[in-house]
Amino acid sequence: MHDDTSLTLGRVARVLAERVRPAIHSASMPLTVELAELPGEPIAPADALALDFSAAQVPAPWGPAWSTTWFRLTGRVPAEWAGRRVEAVIDLGFDISMPGFQCEALVYRADGTPVKSVNPRGQWVPIAETARGDEPVELYLEAAANPVILGHHPFLPTQEGDIRTSSPEPLYRTRRIDLAVFEAEVFELALDLEVLFELQAELPPTSPRRMRILQALDDALDALDLQRIAATASDSRERLAGVLAAPAEVSAHRIAAIGHAHIDSAWLWPVRETIRKVARTASSMTALIDEHPEFRYGMSSAQQYAWLKEHRPEVHERVKAAVADGRFLPLGGMWVESDTVMPSGESLVRQFLYGQRFFEREFGIRSKGVWLPDSFGYSPALPQLMRRAGFEWFFTQKISWNQQNVFPHHTFLWEGIDGSRVFTHFPPMDTYNAQLSGAEVAKAARQFKENRVASRSIAPVGWGDGGGGTTREMTGRAARLRDLEGSARVEWQHPDAFFEAARAELPNPAVWVGELYLELHRGTLTSQHATKALHRWAEHALVEAELWAATDAVRTGAAYPAEALDRLWEVVLLHEFHDILPGTSIAWVHREAVEALSDVLDTARELSDAARRSLAGSGERMLVFDPVTGAGAPVVDPVPAAAVALTEEDGGHRLENDLVSVLISADGLIVSAVDKATGREAIAAGRAANLFQLHQDFPNMWDAWDIDRYYRNNVTDLTAVDSVSASVVDGTAVVSVRRSFSQSTIEQTIILRPGSRTVVLRNEIDWNETEKLLKLAFPLDIRATHTEAETQFGYQARVTHTNTSWEAAKFETSMHRFVLVREPDFGVALVNDSIYGYDTSRDVDGDDVTTTVRLSLLRAPRFPDPDTDHGHHEIEVGLVIGADARVATAEGIRMNSTPTLVRGAREVEPLVTIDGDGIIVSAVKLAADGSGDVIVRVYEALGRRAAGTLLVGFEHREVREVSLIEDELDAPRRGVSLALHPFEVRTLRIAR
Repeated sequence: MHDDTSLTLGRVARVLAERVRPAIHSASMPLTVELAELPGEPIAPADALALDFSAAQVPAPWGPAWSTTWFRLTGRVPAEWAGRRVEAVIDLGFDISMPGFQCEALVYRADGTPVKSVNPRGQWVPIAETARGDEPVELYLEAAANPVILGHHPFLPTQEGDIRTSSPEPLYRTRRIDLAVFEAEVFELALDLEVLFELQAELPPTSPRRMRILQALDDALDALDLQRIAATASDSRERLAGVLAAPAEVSAHRIAAIGHAHIDSAWLWPVRETIRKVARTASSMTALIDEHPEFRYGMSSAQQYAWLKEHRPEVHERVKAAVADGRFLPLGGMWVESDTVMPSGESLVRQFLYGQRFFEREFGIRSKGVWLPDSFGYSPALPQLMRRAGFEWFFTQKISWNQQNVFPHHTFLWEGIDGSRVFTHFPPMDTYNAQLSGAEVAKAARQFKENRVASRSIAPVGWGDGGGGTTREMTGRAARLRDLEGSARVEWQHPDAFFEAARAELPNPAVWVGELYLELHRGTLTSQHATKALHRWAEHALVEAELWAATDAVRTGAAYPAEALDRLWEVVLLHEFHDILPGTSIAWVHREAVEALSDVLDTARELSDAARRSLAGSGERMLVFDPVTGAGAPVVDPVPAAAVALTEEDGGHRLENDLVSVLISADGLIVSAVDKATGREAIAAGRAANLFQLHQDFPNMWDAWDIDRYYRNNVTDLTAVDSVSASVVDGTAVVSVRRSFSQSTIEQTIILRPGSRTVVLRNEIDWNETEKLLKLAFPLDIRATHTEAETQFGYQARVTHTNTSWEAAKFETSMHRFVLVREPDFGVALVNDSIYGYDTSRDVDGDDVTTTVRLSLLRAPRFPDPDTDHGHHEIEVGLVIGADARVATAEGIRMNSTPTLVRGAREVEPLVTIDGDGIIVSAVKLAADGSGDVIVRVYEALGRRAAGTLLVGFEHREVREVSLIEDELDAPRRGVSLALHPFEVRTLRIAR
């Protein structure tokens, strides 16, 4: 038999594209179109329906960037269409390759009822399942003219990312706004052809199954009259029925499909547009749920449900009903799909607390798993936090984006820094925007790493990032792939059910220990410093506000400002979203982030001030309120400490106190830093620390996200100085250095205080560079086998060598408040108040191996914000000479937690103190349930077992352990004795 494979494939492709799909809507007629263009921000739908509309033509231009146009569509169903399914077909100027990234609309009926969205992959709107002749049609479209930021030529700088700089010209042109007859049998034929066409492409070239499919496709097209598609579609489908009915192999891979949209809470659109994206997608998904009984849709992020409730209650009610039916599934148990690398431990706790509390309050449910498909790497502290918050499983797919190494597992146990393990799954389909194409389904089955011992994976199905969700085409594919020979089996399934089944068939999964490092997007640790700095400061300010407010409530009976604190935390948690805090959103997003976080910071400080004043009372005693100790103590004149000696040496300045001796060169570099107790020199011989270095920073793609390895090939050392001056102020030595380079300036103040082993480097930077990366280098005379970088509730150790590709890929890594390098008897820490990225290298000078740590200060990518980081920045860094984990932890905390002086009448004892080494109090607050109980969170910070006692400074009935999100435990530990494993976190409820 001759091989006609290529002829058959060409025939199917052309007939499907040029005849069958266009025939899904047959007879059509134009609707009457009117429009009303809003002059400013969006308005409520009820107000929009009452607007004055003016006549419009089709085609016609509409929509300057970020504007809203309301369309009113009217018409009547022709009498000859009676009894047929009728739909509106609406093309606002769509590019079908960009769902979620360009214009879109939400459709309303005349009574204000939402119908569904229209977007590039969903251009239809149901009018009537069985139409009546002369039936009136009236629809309203809230159309958003969102500009294309990430176009076909991606990563080009654009001013369209902020309404203040975007184009006033119309971006889109309507193409078609019609009533049309929907030919259901033609639609089904298109899906039959498509599924089989894609399936055969994944089968062995000469396999019997593939040959049978090819023959059936030819037979089906022989039965199809290309001039009478609708009339002959049923005959054509009959020729395909046999191959579509053939069941899957017994051993076929099983795919648990879940409808999905992954709506970024902000990215290439502002938060206000995300609110509308959520409404559009949720409307479409509830409509799809109504039409397909087997379909289930999952949406994460309590914040997005809260937006629906506040801004689109008409959509929220439909969602709430679908949740009650078990069809619309709140996932993840977090306020947003946050970054997990940079937020503090308390922030991640609040993500879980506020997310789960909202889901329980609104829907009466809790999420069993954490759903984070797109965050840029995952902290090794997460397994413990997830487990202690009550979660059973974790889902992501982002590690499939690794540049170099292929992750060895899809279903496994992930072990964190404390030894906690959580059951974890990565979808082998390598996407959170699956379409259930033949290639995707085959890839899932082929790539699944656990194929020897397991048989199932998850597929999040739907258009995502900018929303859109699952389409009727996708549900049609799923129905055909439920049990089809040659394919994996596909079934709509709740992720909880998937994880239960996966755990049952894989009782002894492999274990991955440590961080889930993403070998990509390393620049997200540095981009948009202003957002990161304000976020860090707001985190600490809120924890401090809780401390003083709780103390005030217990000590004086003052009202605890729970509602105000909740509101502020929700703002912070929103801005931890994985495209806001990482600095990868458009200018509009970061402009608003700076404004919002500044407001949080100011308000949190006001709450702290009010509580401290209430605690101190009226008086003239000077008290110091220390957020580290939780006490308000009188200022006592300390035993006079020797002033820091400041002398000139070798054209520079030597700064010396009782602990350290530091030499600053004539060009403002640190060329010596000696720990006087041991005599150890911290700076590598012949090298200089506090060295600013400038790199070209132009990655191959993903500008704000990526730092590519080759950036290190060229570097400029910024050694030139404009001026250097030195003085002693109140016993503290101060050296001021000013540098100018390119278009920027750095004004640095070097500070050494009496009795301190930390050299503070306070930097004010006027940054006006383009596509540059600014580093601050510290070559250290330490042969370190690893670095210890703070993460949530502890630190993570990373080796300094690059023996394998896994280590070599970690050329830019994360820290929180400190990174420590040390030998067994001596170490140096670098502490900071607002940065997160650093790199480490091992250097050799003769036989000596030294370690260089470089802090990443600022970047200047041009996409998606062309002016990223331009402007004024304040960054404080500390060089801690003679440090171990205890010293590094204490210095990192102190740099981020400043005592406050208050005039008053009475001292304030702390609510709690810890008697025990290495145990840190992370938070003191009142319980979220409003009971008035005090919540205290502690953790072991040094990476070793610790024992201690919680000393409670107020009358109380009981101390018992609760979950991270303050739930009661089945068998709680009670009492004030503490025995903690390395990096263990414990949450205690003190009943008053």
